Amino acid sequence: MTGELFPRERAEIAPGAVHLPDWIGPRRQGELLAACREWARPPAGLRTVHTPGGGTMTARQVCLGLHWYPYGYARTAVDGDGAPVKPMPGWLAALGREAVLAAYGTPLPPAEEYDIALVNFYAGDSRMGMHRDAEERSGAPVVSLSLGDSCLFRFGNTVSRGRPFRDVELRSGDLFVFGGPARRAFHGVPKVLPGTAPPGLGLTGRLNITLRVGGLGS
Repeated sequence: MTGELFPRERAEIAPGAVHLPDWIGPRRQGELLAACREWARPPAGLRTVHTPGGGTMTARQVCLGLHWYPYGYARTAVDGDGAPVKPMPGWLAALGREAVLAAYGTPLPPAEEYDIALVNFYAGDSRMGMHRDAEERSGAPVVSLSLGDSCLFRFGNTVSRGRPFRDVELRSGDLFVFGGPARRAFHGVPKVLPGTAPPGLGLTGRLNITLRVGGLGS
């Protein structure tokens, strides 16, 4: 949003959880959107995720590097068309390193490498329940990039899905990184704010690109 009285500033939402508003400029947002559209095409493209309990996630998803499914990883889209997952681009892994440095002021250790990306597409009525990113063996920070419509992002604690939690508005171009004591915190998206995407981006809805270090070996 432009023309605000006070610019949004970097904020530590919890120890290890950092919000950097407007971190991705308009040009890079456009490049990321174009890449997401290519990744979403079959094979191993955008899919609807079904939970073991019979539920259906309202946000649709495509994966890079490794395919996430409840509650594990595979090299093929085991709950989709069964095709091999698309590779994790080197430039996207490098963007993850850049994000960690911006959030913490210290680089990701050389031995760690972002090798998994989950791209979630939220329509105006989509939600994401409180959950933890817990299938990875690595404790490296999770990097979250937002494109399109703003959302209400709820960042909680490491013990339960309930309080205490803090709600943050994430807008197109925002970066959110959580690691260290916040790495296994519950988090979710209770609300998307339709019609808030930058007009020049050309996206209706919200895209969230989440980068993770799997530490899962070969």
